[in-house]
Formats: sequence, structure tokens, C-alpha cells
Amino acid sequence: MDTSRLLRTTGTVIAAAGLLLSGCTSGGSGEPRASATPGSSSQAGSGPASAGYTAPSVRPSPDPVALRPYYDQKLTWRDCGVPGFQCSTMKAPLDYASPRSGQDVDIAVARRKATGPGKRLGSLVVNPGGPGGSGIGYLQAYAGIGYPAPVRAQYDMVSFDPRGVDRSTPVECLSGPAMDKFTQVDQTPDDAAERTRLVAAFKEFAAACKERSQRILPHVSTVDAARDMDLLRAVLGDEKLTYVGASYGTFLGATYADLFPGRVGRLVLDGAMDPSRPALDLNRDQTAGFETAFNAFAEDCAQQSDCPLGTGDPKAVAARLKEFFAKVDAQPVPTGDARRPLGESLATTGVIAALYDESAWPQLREALGSAMSGDGAPLLALADSYYERGPDGTYANLMFANAAVNCIDQPPAFSGPEAVDAALASFGKASPVFGEGLAWASLNCAYWPVKATGTAKKLTAKGAPPIVVVGTTRDPATPYKWAQALAGQLESGTLLTYEGDGHTAYGRGSDCIDTSINRYLLEGRAPEDGKRCEPSDATR
Repeated sequence: MDTSRLLRTTGTVIAAAGLLLSGCTSGGSGEPRASATPGSSSQAGSGPASAGYTAPSVRPSPDPVALRPYYDQKLTWRDCGVPGFQCSTMKAPLDYASPRSGQDVDIAVARRKATGPGKRLGSLVVNPGGPGGSGIGYLQAYAGIGYPAPVRAQYDMVSFDPRGVDRSTPVECLSGPAMDKFTQVDQTPDDAAERTRLVAAFKEFAAACKERSQRILPHVSTVDAARDMDLLRAVLGDEKLTYVGASYGTFLGATYADLFPGRVGRLVLDGAMDPSRPALDLNRDQTAGFETAFNAFAEDCAQQSDCPLGTGDPKAVAARLKEFFAKVDAQPVPTGDARRPLGESLATTGVIAALYDESAWPQLREALGSAMSGDGAPLLALADSYYERGPDGTYANLMFANAAVNCIDQPPAFSGPEAVDAALASFGKASPVFGEGLAWASLNCAYWPVKATGTAKKLTAKGAPPIVVVGTTRDPATPYKWAQALAGQLESGTLLTYEGDGHTAYGRGSDCIDTSINRYLLEGRAPEDGKRCEPSDATR
């Protein structure tokens, strides 16, 4: 049901559906020492170099001496059960403001060592987005085997599940059956009774999170995750962080750069967020992004003989989709599971899941056609892939961690139903198809049991080396203007643009994008600021 501000790479959204895609002080401030210089042959997990390196321009942490044991820890690697990958567990303080409390969280880490030939350049940490996406799952299913071969040859490919996520100390909320009910609650309430049920569902979700995860909920902010990433950098033996963050991972990477500009190596922020936008604006912007993506789908669908929404005018296609949503709202379509018929909420989520990447458009046409013919199972499968629901009815903790991070990173978009009412017109203008549902979905943080600790602000990463920000012009989840904004805020930001569809650009078929990023990661040469790549661009 809650699809607002869920930012993931296309690979993590569609994989389950079978479409896996191809602050500042001077040095010597007393911060724990960083370790190993870039390009050294030190093995990950070897711990800080004995000679030591004190990174400049790092915002002070409370009691930095108390953090030293965390920075000095050594990782013990073990077999992951997935050929070619090793796993480990890193300790981090539950509360960075009180690192002497003795309360820790576990951070699950995985790597695939550099394959060679060529000089090992260190570790490349990757993050797939979310918030709530499993970095380890992303590494094992895609990045560790699907990133360009020259990059995998010279870097150890590394990822981690951020605190609150999956294999790390997780946020837990609803049971599987309760989550099934939650995803079916009508998010376009037509009357007072439906409004009451929707608000009750959000309150129940929040209460379950508090009951099962009260210890960790105050400590899952993006700032916390960025500090964990600096611990990871150190225990991997890297003086500076080399990182590719996609979608929400761009906010994590930019936050790291702002906290630790002197420890920034080569950072790629693909499908960028704008950290200066408050939650209401982020949700409304994203709503417009999905409208842009749907319009591209509708234009294509109108030209296909198997388009279940008709051919001809794309505007008529959109109108027919709204008619379909209204029909399943009134009378859900059977799916083969009597407990989970396809109503409007699940149908909307299924459509949104497929809009993350244009390669899923044929699957979306087929799923819509089946639903319109009385079989909602294919569209339900797309919704399940989005929610990361398994065939056995269990859910990954994606949605739990997503809410926990979003709700602590910023004050809520809305204070209550009346505030949603006041914004419905603007959301409807942003997207006639999805606006109403995504406006109500943005109410989720209003009832969160932990007060937000962050706020919208510009991130400048003053003093950091060049950071590459990538934006796709018709990105559904992270609108292009966000990439433009982030590149402008970062003191050393350089904007790389992909003229096309889909969410994120690296590793998705553009030789121009891939070559530009590969050169930066391997040689340190950032693309010219403002460079643009077309879908048909050959390697250059």
C-alpha cells in the first residue's frame, strides 16, 4: 500500500518478477584513524595500518576515543553459501552519541574479491537504495556479477545491509498475514469509514514497529548508516571510500560525503535524491515522476497491438487505467488466493513496480490484460515483487526499514487526514493517475512512534574531490530535477545525464554512461560537468 519514497534500483524491484537487469575539524582531531591508502595491496579486513592516517575535515563524533575499538575491529570472513562471495559481521554502536554504552548493532557485510588481472584498487562499496533495500542481496544477485568486468577485476565488490535492514539488526513490524491485510487497505478513501480504516492501518503499522523494534527505531537514520559506512571503510583497509549508490543510496552517499569530505574517494550517485526537499515536496515530486514514467509507457502501449488499454491517444490509455482502478476498487479481481484479491491498492502497486524500468513494459501489458480478463494473479505478482513478499507469505523487512528510515530522517509530510485533503489537488495535478493514492500513502509517518531527528537541508561536502551525480530524464522514482539539484549543491558535484526512461542509468545498457563511470572509477577522471548521453550513444 505504501509506495511513497521507496527508492530502489530496477534490479531489486523486478528481480522477483523474473526480469533481473543485465561535521568539520582539522586533521588530528582525535577521530579514529583511517587505514590503508587507495590502491594498496592490503587485504580487506586487515584493520588500520600501523603507521596510521588521520583524515582531515571530518565532523567530530561524540567521544571519538570510544569509537576507536569499532574502527580497529577485524572482520572474519566466511563462506556465504553463494559461490564467489564471502560474508562477515561488523559491530557498530547502537547510539553514536553514547558509544561507551555497550549496546551494539550487527552490520552484515559481503564481498566478492577482485577477479584481476590488473592492480587492485581497493573496495567498491555499492548500495541499491530503498531505504530498506538489502545491499547483500543486490551484491550477490547483480552488482557482484553484473557490474562491468573491468571494474570487478580491480575492485573488491562490497556491500552491506544498513542497520535496520534484513541480515543486519533488523526493524520488525507486522507479521506476514497482517502485512497482507495492510497492503490491501484502500488508499483512495471514498468516505469517512474508509478514511478511518486507512488511518487505523497506519497506526497499527507504527504500533507494531514500536512493539517489536523499540530498541533500534531511534537509531536507523541515514546519518547513522553513513557513520557505519565509515567504519566499514576503515575495517576494509581503505583510506578513502569508493562507492556507487543508486536511488536512496545517493542520499546515503551524499550524507557520507558531507560528514567525511576528507575521506571521499570516487563516489557515483546514480538516480539522485535532492536532500534539500522536505518530505511533502519529495513525495509530490516522486508522484510527478511516476506520471512521467506512465506517460512514456502509455505512449508506447498505444502503439502495441496487445495493449489492453487500447491504442491511439496516450491520454485515452491513462483514462482507461483510471477506469480499471475504479473497477477493481469496487469489485476486486480474483487472483487464485481467496485472501488476496486484486483491489485498487495492490493493482496500483503492481503498475508502479513495472514503471521502474521500460524492459518491464511488456510484462505490465500482459498483467493488465490478464486482470482485465478476470485473472489478477500476474499483476499481484508484480506487487509482491515490490513488497518483497515470498511465495510462503513471508515478507522481507523492506517496508519496515523503509518507513523507519524515512520517518526519522525528516518530519512527516502530513500531520493528519485534513492536511492530506488540503494537498490532494496538488498531488492530482502532479499525477492524474496516481496522485490521490500517493498523497494518502504519504500520511504514513504522521503516526510514527519516534520523532524525526533529521531535516531537509543542502549537502555540500565542502573539500571533497569530484563526485559524479547521474540523472535520467524520465526517471519515475527520482525525478531528473533532483539530480540537477544535488549536483549543484555538492561543491565538487559533476552532473552526468542519461536521456531516457527508467530508474538509474549505470549498467543498464548505455555505453556512454558506462564508459564515463568506468573511466572515473578506474582512472579517477570524472566526466565533464553537464555531459549528456542518448540511448543510442555508442562507446566513446
